[in-house]
Amino acid sequence: MSRRSLDGQVAVVTGAARGVGELLARKLSARGAKIALVGLEEEELKRVAGRLHTDADHWYADVTDHVQMARVAEQVKERFGRVDIVVANAGVASGGTFVSSDPESWRRVIEVNLIGSAVTGRAFLPALTESRGYLLQIASLAAITPAPLMSAYCASKSGVEAYAHCLRAEVASKGVKVGVGYLSWTDTDMVRGADRDDVMREMRQTLPWPANKTYPLGPAVDRIVTGIEKRAPHVYAQWWLRGMQSIRGYLPSVLGVAAPYRLRAFEDKLDSVSLGLVGAGGEADEKARTSGSAR
Repeated sequence: MSRRSLDGQVAVVTGAARGVGELLARKLSARGAKIALVGLEEEELKRVAGRLHTDADHWYADVTDHVQMARVAEQVKERFGRVDIVVANAGVASGGTFVSSDPESWRRVIEVNLIGSAVTGRAFLPALTESRGYLLQIASLAAITPAPLMSAYCASKSGVEAYAHCLRAEVASKGVKVGVGYLSWTDTDMVRGADRDDVMREMRQTLPWPANKTYPLGPAVDRIVTGIEKRAPHVYAQWWLRGMQSIRGYLPSVLGVAAPYRLRAFEDKLDSVSLGLVGAGGEADEKARTSGSAR
């Protein structure tokens, strides 16, 4: 696939205050794109916008709120005149066994990662249809393989992968391209937050190579930018994830045999796993919901 110039394109990035979203906004801006940042950390969004190379603005919004996101989509188009690229990146995570998990945190992971992505798509698809643009849905290795202690995250990422594949077929005739981005463990606040939990960190370290590594953020985002330039249907932030697609059908059975032995080794520690949303992004989401300040 040939690359398209991003110069003058208008790109919307959700979850843009930190991590993948922040660096992606910076790299898209460095290639000439105008940037609309969306998230729940207003001061961080303002800081990111101020550091970009091109025209940029930010919007404080909860991606799960239809009214807020419809307003954001309308204002972004008013501000920039068009929308060419939307990256549905906003996401949160929680850990622990399903039985012991906090029901509210479990539900919130689904709401932000799956429902929030659909709300984002619904809000911006009219503008993308006008521009014959590109929607990139950020998924995860968690969409390809199940993982113990991550039921909400795996369910949400499997869901957004399926949603994006369905959407691709529905909007192709209108000239809109839809891609799915896959990342393994990447050096972000979310992963570092999960690693603060001893059980989650040790469990991850027992995974087979190359899934047991934490990968640097920069090269991962470079691959995502290349995928956006190509309007690719699948974008792999780490080279080996493409190969996982060919064996994904076998992974639940393999996990069903291997995981019980590994979980048994952590049986005495499982009750100590932190059950809330992890990382700074999770803290920001909980703060916004508690204060009712999303506007």
